[in-house]
Parts: sequence; structure tokens; C-alpha cells
Amino acid sequence: MTEPLSCTQYSSLIVVLGDQLSMNISALRAGDRDRDTILMAEVMEEARYVRHHKKKIAFVLSAMRHFAAELKSDGWTVRYVQLDEPDNTQSLISEIARAKHDLRIKRAIVTEPGEYRLVQEFAQCEGLETVADDRFLASHHDFQTWAAGRKQLRMEYFYREMRRKTGLLMSDGEPEGGRWNFDADNRKPAKTDFFLPRPLEVEPDEITRDVLELIEARFPDRFGKLEPFWFAVTRKGALAALDHFVEHALPKFGDYQDAILKGAPFLYHSVLAQYLNVGLLSPLEICQRVERTYYDGHAPLNAVEGYIRQIIGWREFVRGIYWLRMPGYTRSNYLSAHRSLPSFFWTADTDMACMAAAIVQTRDEAYAHHIQRLMVTGNFALLAGIDPVDVHEWYLAVYSDAYEWVEAPNVIGMSQFADGGLLASKPYAASGNYINKMSDHCVSCRYDVKQKTGDGACPFNPLYWDFLARNANLLRGNPRLGHAYRTWDRMTQEKQQEYLNSAKRILERL
Repeated sequence: MTEPLSCTQYSSLIVVLGDQLSMNISALRAGDRDRDTILMAEVMEEARYVRHHKKKIAFVLSAMRHFAAELKSDGWTVRYVQLDEPDNTQSLISEIARAKHDLRIKRAIVTEPGEYRLVQEFAQCEGLETVADDRFLASHHDFQTWAAGRKQLRMEYFYREMRRKTGLLMSDGEPEGGRWNFDADNRKPAKTDFFLPRPLEVEPDEITRDVLELIEARFPDRFGKLEPFWFAVTRKGALAALDHFVEHALPKFGDYQDAILKGAPFLYHSVLAQYLNVGLLSPLEICQRVERTYYDGHAPLNAVEGYIRQIIGWREFVRGIYWLRMPGYTRSNYLSAHRSLPSFFWTADTDMACMAAAIVQTRDEAYAHHIQRLMVTGNFALLAGIDPVDVHEWYLAVYSDAYEWVEAPNVIGMSQFADGGLLASKPYAASGNYINKMSDHCVSCRYDVKQKTGDGACPFNPLYWDFLARNANLLRGNPRLGHAYRTWDRMTQEKQQEYLNSAKRILERL
């Protein structure tokens, strides 16, 4: 930790948060190396607001410590408070106040936090100035302007505006290839004879090893396996991980982005979100790097467009939704789902092969790709009527890339339809047939995906129809569910009751 500085009326304390690890962050641009001090603090308050996965805490703390070293090398004076320092107050607000007192500085500045709870906390901090976070391509004002007056907020139309704004995959004002969206080409099931590259793995250095020891000592009972730990924790490492993805996985990313394959946690996914969400990479540089592969002939358009859409379309869109509807969005419960989260979400102690695989993978890697999150664990929670607040807090805790601004709309809106259709045009509910089509889990599962009811039936099958039946007053009018409800209505009363009875037995066992 640095010694107190002599007071000048111009000195400022620049606060850098754990998800703001960018040399280009707005608070740093507002600072002066010759007179200002940077504060970075590891505090239990941030580790405890949900029970974060061990790997996530380790990743953030190691990345923070490496970034602090880079700041010092760049000429900044850095006051860095480690988690186990005896004087650590374990609160960001208190650490800001303590630093201002010790350094005799009145003014502090921070880039706007990404989570609403911190915005509220910082609003109570005297002398703390907040500046906009301009790492995103759409500001709060940009999104509010786009959303104003629209009856429905659909990502597809927002995405087109972002394509026009950035010029990505645009040719003479028109989308490359004559279409905005190539998602229809990106739904191939995986095959077991694939050669599957792993994401770039980085050997822990001394700083990271110190952090791993700290996490094991301070958080021994937290969910998740800490090792092997292979995440990059520096910008250099994150850029190498981006290059690795582009070279080895991007060409097949599009075709198989919705596939699930036993024993293949990553398939052709980039596993870059944790680096992007803490600031080690920026959205535009990723997209421009990916775009070049199309024009260089290295990757097909469906892969490149699909990946870019996830970042400048979906990621920016859900952030806009979050800030448009907070506070209160995370308490949304349109379908009045109140069942508690089953314990097997933490233990993986379930005979459902797809669920067990997704949860074990989440435990081991602090990662699952978007279809596992949406159509396996999320789908089950939706069908079973799990309280969306419980589901939201689970997702926020267990994934290394999870921050509330991005996680909550994906779970509350997309996965659980708890916002009543603000974000998604329909609930993403599916029977076992979808999982069987897109994965190889069903062939080794104790349950029979082709059996619709009874003790040996895939639980997703009766739960799907039970979900539609119990929510019919809210969902029957949804045009994208019309076919499903017509199928339900054509069933005999006896068949309907078989589904409902089977679902009841499953839910009682939860």
C-alpha cells in the first residue's frame, strides 16, 4: 500500500472496480498520473452478496492484482487493498472513505458501476463523482431513445441499428450477404467424432497462485472447483485467447452454437465473456477481429454474423433492458412461480443426464454455454415453476462471466419469462424432444425421452405440458404458442390428466 500523499487542492482519488480493468476506462482518462491516486480494493462485501463460484472470485482478484501492477508500470500511484489486510474494512464505501482520509483527498471519481446496487451505494458516498461507462456501444440515452414509444422491444431491430452504427458486416448500407441474421443456419446438432479445440489455457503465475491459496483458505465451502485454474488474467492473455478462438474455433462456431455434446463443455464457443465483462477486452475490438476473418476467407458468414450478433446485439440489448427497468426488474415474477430451487442445482444429484452434465460442468468450469443455460437448466426451472429470484441468484453466483446487468435480463426475461415478454417474444419452454435433437445426452439417460408420461418418462415431457396448462390464462394468447395450445386442446381429457399427474409426481419429489 502507498504512503499518504501531501494534500493539494487538485488531487483526486480514482476508484477502479473489479470489472473495470481497462486502461481506457473513463475515470482513468479523467485523471492525472502526476497528482492522483488510484484505489483498488478487494472486499468481502463484493464476495458475499451472492455465493460466487470459487473460480469467479479467483479470476476477478487475480485480474485486479495484475491490472494494478500494469497501472504502476504505466506511471500511476496505486493504493491496492488486499482481501486479507488487517485494516481492510471489507466495504467499498468504507475503503473509499478511509483512502480519502489517509491521503487527505476530498474528491473521488469512479466510472459508473455496472450493477444497480452499487449505483445506489455510491450515491450515498460524499464527494464521489461518477462518470459514464463508455465501454459499451450504446449509452443509456441511446437505448432509451431507441426504446421510446415502441410497443415491443425486440433485439433483432436494435441489432440492425447497431450494425448500421458500427458498420460491422455492412456493404453500401446493406447487410453483408443480403440478410441481417443467419441464425437459421446455426442449429446443427453436434457429432461425437468432432475434433474440438479447447479455449486457450494459461498457466497460473505467482500472483495467481497466491490468489488461489487465498480463495481456498477463505472460501472453502463455496460452490465449484478451484483447480485446474486456466483463465487468462491479463489483457495480453485475453488477447491471446481471442486469437486462439478466431484461429481454432470460430469457423465452426455458427453451425454448432446451439449443440450440446457430452464431455465437450466448450464445443466451438469462445469463452471470452469473462474477459469482456471485466474490461480486459472491448466489444468493438472483438467484433472487428472476428469480422476480418470473414473478409479474409477464414470463417463463413453465418459464424461471423452469429458471433457479432451476440456482442453488439444481445449483450448491448440486455444491458439496455436492465437499466431501463431497474430497480424492480430482478423481482419480476409474471408467471407467479414460487417453488424453491432444488438442491441438485448445487449437487448435480439428479438422474436427468442433461441436467447433471450441465451442473457438473458449471461446478468444474464456472462455465456453460448459452444453450445449456437457456434450454437445459433454465428450461427445467421454467417448466418446474422455480421462483425466478432463486434462479437469477443461482446464475449470478455460479458463472465466471455473470454480472447482474447482463445476467438478470437473460434469466429473468429470456430464460424465465418473468418480465411477461418485455425481452423475449415467448417463453423458451421445450420438452425432451428438443434436448434429444440437439444433444447426445438422452441415449445414456435413465429416463426415456420417447416416453411421455409415467415413472420412466423424461421429466421434461410432462413438465412441458403442465407448464402450458397451468399458465394458459397468461400464455394462450401468445401467437408463438398457438400450435402448442392447439395440440393440447386436441388431446383427450384422459391424456391431459396423465401429463398433469406425471408432472405432479415429479414436482412433489423436488
